[in-house]
Amino acid sequence: MKNEIRTGVIILAAGSSSRLGQPKQLLEFKGKTLLEIAVEAAQNSLANSCVIVLGANADLIVEKIDHTKVDRVVNVNWENGMASSMQKGLKYLMENSDPDQVILMLSDQPFVDSKILNSLIKNKLNTNSEIIACSYYGTFGVPVLFTKKYFPELLSLTGNEGAKKLVIAHQDDLHTIDFPLGAIDIDTMEDYQRLKSGS
Repeated sequence: MKNEIRTGVIILAAGSSSRLGQPKQLLEFKGKTLLEIAVEAAQNSLANSCVIVLGANADLIVEKIDHTKVDRVVNVNWENGMASSMQKGLKYLMENSDPDQVILMLSDQPFVDSKILNSLIKNKLNTNSEIIACSYYGTFGVPVLFTKKYFPELLSLTGNEGAKKLVIAHQDDLHTIDFPLGAIDIDTMEDYQRLKSGS
C-alpha cells in the first residue's frame, strides 16, 4: 500500500562553510561527497519529493551534483541565515509537490541515511505528535519532521533561527527518536579529519 501522506525533504546546503575554508558539501566520505550522501538518503527513503537549497558556492556545487537528478533552488539571500534557506525550500515544495509534512536535514551529517528518514516518517504514522526529531547527546535536532500544522511557523522564522526554536517551543507535540550519530557534523577541518580517521 502506498503511503498517502506526502513527505518532502529539504536538504539545507546554502552555507559558506566559513570555518572550514572550502565548501563542506563537497568533502568526500567513503567515495561520495557529503551532499551526495544526503541526496541518496532522501532519494532512497519513503519521501515523495526532495529539494536541495544552495547558496554560497552554488555554481561549483551544481557542477558536482548535476548527475543526481534532484530538484534544487538557490537562496541568493543565504547570508541572512538559515531561516531564509529553510523557507526557500519549503515554499518550493509547497508549490511543486504540496507535502503533508517535511523533513529538514543538513548536508553535513554523514551518518544520516534513508533508515533514519524512514524512521521519522514511520514514527509520525504511529504517534499523535506533529513534530518528530532526532535526539543525541541530551539534545534534539535535525533531521526533524514537521507536519503541515507547523508550516506557517516555519515560514515566520527569521535570521539564524532554525527548526530547533520550534521544537523547543512545542515539546508537548514532540516525539524523538534516538540517533547518537546525529551529533556528528562537519564544521571544521578537525571534524573532517576525525570523521575520516573514524575516531
